[in-house]
Amino acid sequence: MTEWGNDATWLRNSAVNILSTPLFLLLLILLSRLHLRSHTVSFPLSVLSSSHLELHVYPWAWPRVGPALHWALDKVNSDPNLLPGYHLQLVFNSSENKEGVCSDSVAPLVAVDLKFSYNPWAFIGPGCDYSSSPVARFTTHWEVPMITGGARALGFNLYSSITNIGPTHKKLGEFVARMHRHFGWHKHAMLMFSDNKNDDRPCYFAVEGLYTQMRDDNITADDMVFNEDDEPIRYEVLLRDISQKARVVYVCCKWETFRKLMVEFLRLGLPQEEYAFFFIDLFGYSLQSHPAKPWARGDADDNVAKEAFKSVKILTYREPQNPEYKDFVSKLKTDAMDMFNFSVEDSPMNLISGSFHDGVMLYSHALNETLDRSGVRPPGDVINKRMWNRTYHGVTGLVQLDENGDREIDFALWDMTDTTTGVYQIVSVYNGSQKRMIPEPGMKVYWLKGSPPPDIPLCGFKNDNPACLAKTVTMHQMISIVVCFIFIIIVTVTVFIYRKLKLENELTAQLWRVHWEDIQWSNMEKVLRRACSKLTMSLRGSNYGSLLTMEGNFQIYAKTGYYKGNITAIKYVNKKRIELTRRVLFELKHMRDVQNEHLTRFIGACIDPPNICILTEYCPRGSLQDLMESEGITLDWMFRYSLINDIVKGMVFLHNSVIVSHGNLKSSNCVVDSRFVLKIADYGLESFRKENNLEDMHALYARKLWTAPELLRADNPPVCGTQKGDVYSFGIILQELALLKGVFYLEGPCLSPKEIIERVAEGRWPYLRPLLCPQSHSDELGQLMQRCWSEDVNERPDFNQIKVLLRKNNRYLTHKSVQFSLLTNYYLRLFKVDVVSSVAEQLKRGEMVQAEAFDSVTIYFSDIVGFTALSAESTPMQVVTLLNDLYTCFDAIIDNFDVYKVETIGDAYMVVSGLPVRNGKLHAREIARMSLALLEAVHSFQIRHRPNQQLRLRIGIHSGPVCAGVVGLKMPRYCLFGDTVNTASRMESNGEALKIHVSEATRAVLQEFNCFQLELRGDVEMKGKGRMRTYWLLGEISSNNA
Repeated sequence: MTEWGNDATWLRNSAVNILSTPLFLLLLILLSRLHLRSHTVSFPLSVLSSSHLELHVYPWAWPRVGPALHWALDKVNSDPNLLPGYHLQLVFNSSENKEGVCSDSVAPLVAVDLKFSYNPWAFIGPGCDYSSSPVARFTTHWEVPMITGGARALGFNLYSSITNIGPTHKKLGEFVARMHRHFGWHKHAMLMFSDNKNDDRPCYFAVEGLYTQMRDDNITADDMVFNEDDEPIRYEVLLRDISQKARVVYVCCKWETFRKLMVEFLRLGLPQEEYAFFFIDLFGYSLQSHPAKPWARGDADDNVAKEAFKSVKILTYREPQNPEYKDFVSKLKTDAMDMFNFSVEDSPMNLISGSFHDGVMLYSHALNETLDRSGVRPPGDVINKRMWNRTYHGVTGLVQLDENGDREIDFALWDMTDTTTGVYQIVSVYNGSQKRMIPEPGMKVYWLKGSPPPDIPLCGFKNDNPACLAKTVTMHQMISIVVCFIFIIIVTVTVFIYRKLKLENELTAQLWRVHWEDIQWSNMEKVLRRACSKLTMSLRGSNYGSLLTMEGNFQIYAKTGYYKGNITAIKYVNKKRIELTRRVLFELKHMRDVQNEHLTRFIGACIDPPNICILTEYCPRGSLQDLMESEGITLDWMFRYSLINDIVKGMVFLHNSVIVSHGNLKSSNCVVDSRFVLKIADYGLESFRKENNLEDMHALYARKLWTAPELLRADNPPVCGTQKGDVYSFGIILQELALLKGVFYLEGPCLSPKEIIERVAEGRWPYLRPLLCPQSHSDELGQLMQRCWSEDVNERPDFNQIKVLLRKNNRYLTHKSVQFSLLTNYYLRLFKVDVVSSVAEQLKRGEMVQAEAFDSVTIYFSDIVGFTALSAESTPMQVVTLLNDLYTCFDAIIDNFDVYKVETIGDAYMVVSGLPVRNGKLHAREIARMSLALLEAVHSFQIRHRPNQQLRLRIGIHSGPVCAGVVGLKMPRYCLFGDTVNTASRMESNGEALKIHVSEATRAVLQEFNCFQLELRGDVEMKGKGRMRTYWLLGEISSNNA
């Protein structure tokens, strides 16, 4: 300015004659403009934002706000009356981390770098709350203005440098509180939101604005927090809590989650007219369809969702309606595409871009008003005070800032305006400047009852309002209530103390402990020789199905010994000592408590160094892996499905137990007992697990072929794995069972285990997975495999869902019939086979024996009550002698009747009549007479080593249809299948000693002979059958019909 004054004086003294001429005036203007342009001062504005195009989900991402800021600077720099002699420049840097996410650690570092590199006059952005907070702290210290259209969270009023031209959650709270009272709600509300504590936590900060304002307005606000990234979300639990705490609910979460919540809300049958749900969707993501139908997704739940959404209102920002804003959005679309190749859609997010534009314009006006002739940069708080408590007309309409530098913003309330089509429209607008709700012309809020429901029901949320209960309580009633209450407290405390003492006693007693000298060793070479498994040789070190000892051509499946007279599997632990901490004691107690027929039973543990080992139930059939590799056993699909179902049942129980997950599920850890029931082994006992560093690398990688990719990538994966990881392992086992070609079978070039593990852990598309072969398995099973080994853990089903899917695909497969078939197949391979003569003749002729259905047969089952205890108190030779004597007696008796002996399994005896040669309805009479004869023989039967003990036989018979056929080629066996077999077995197991238990179906056939004495027992609850009416067969009387 001083230089400009000297020039003016020189002109005045040297050109006195022309001072008053028009030519001089024109020359003076041109010279002044030329001088100003030659002495223009440039000052930077630093911009902090997200630079990745992938982050277009952030409304303040650089591809969205960049064009708006450049447009604002062009306006300022081209206006001669605005900051004359100064030129604004943008200096941009990204506030995100390497993953492309807003970072509270990167943003302040970038701000400091910009400060000391460019010394900017103001900071534009950032927008993310966590990034804005440290930057605001620095700009306040530097006294540099910070203008942003983000930073919506509460708490930024602590920093005097921030001016927020965009919407804030404080204004959202004012809007919701005003709307809440507008609908007559003055007492209560619920704030329900999802918060996974990652990224910018949008719902957490949004709900904070509502909570703070409601608290200031004396409205009780209950909060409910859930994590929608934790699958599965228990919607019924959330809705039950809502029903007991609120009727007006504000929800902030993903649209898909809210839709599922509302679908479940309607299905639970809650009174829809008593609830009002407000979905906080500020940028209108759920309303992008035209016309807006936020409930629609194009799936089977659309109709239910539309009905449920009649109780739903949606809250969004209100986009400006002025012509300048529409022109701005049109130009924003063009410039964003030209500058960043980025497509901008019509959305309330464009309001943020406009806010950044208006922020720069407002700052320029404030700076223009505070700059003096010295050209010294004014302090930031002086400029801020010029912007605060001010009104400015920008491209986003009226920009009105309050005394704290926060903009008054408008909001929109959307509701279903047509219940037939389900279309949503704006029904009311909240004017931030006027602080009131303004209904849209011709629109009204829809309520199922015609008016808003009360925020607190008349009788309370739990129907416990005293006004709805009896008005008076007598003294006797009061005393009774108090006494009952005291009694309940005493009982509760007593039970708690008792359980606590019991728990401590169990931990102290160490019932699991096994002393090394109590273990007796057996000659396993004579007991457990099997054909050598090729693949298990590479998996050395696992408990079952692994090659622990090789002698000649035989394999011993597991180290075994005798403990308390019972054979057990022994797994050595590669540790020098086990410290009995409280955690270890609880692990051992949990192992004792976990009992299921599809889990190997934990017997105990020996912690006597150096012989540290775990004792579990021994399963003599080896592992599932050994079974699949055995050439002597044919795995038909009925067999395979039975094994699959056993795995699923075991894992369902394990995942719902205190063990939580397995972590090492594979075919070599699935073992098969003598009855061909599959059991899961090597679970739990996290403290006993330790990697075997001595094994070769090939075995190390081969052992990980069942491991989920996310666990392979983890630096420190959980020792006991995860439930989703177990599902992945189950998918690999399914492929093993389906193809019977080994684990992780692939077509094409052979990959080593190490190469497979590296490819799987890499997680790069296309993901490496085992081969699917539609010719070898059903399409449904192939789809199940693919879901189980999905790269996205959220797409993997849990074992409860897998159980349902398998039940749908195999609804005609009964476990009992499969188990019976497997048992008979096995024993056929051990003993000389005896098939029905008519079937044997067909086999001799080389003919194929077709399976045959029989409409009506009668099946007999019996076993010996107390046989387990008797066996435990007897030597093995005595048990064999007892059974041989008994079955020799039985075999002699049944030869007198038209029956066929199917099988003897231990102490169980199974006989059928009516097949393979049909005998009309005589099958029931033949079985009944045979049962009476056997029962009579048992009364006089004498046990050799216990002559004074009465043998207690329990008999059950049932009639119905079955399917019979020959199973196997090398050692064929005539087997029965069908629900009748299962029911007959249930009749026996629910019977009583020395009695004949008869079903209703058998009784109906026997009554036609009019020669049997039957007594009604009553209705009996039977597992898997419900209640059945049954009878006792007492004897036979003379009759002509007999």
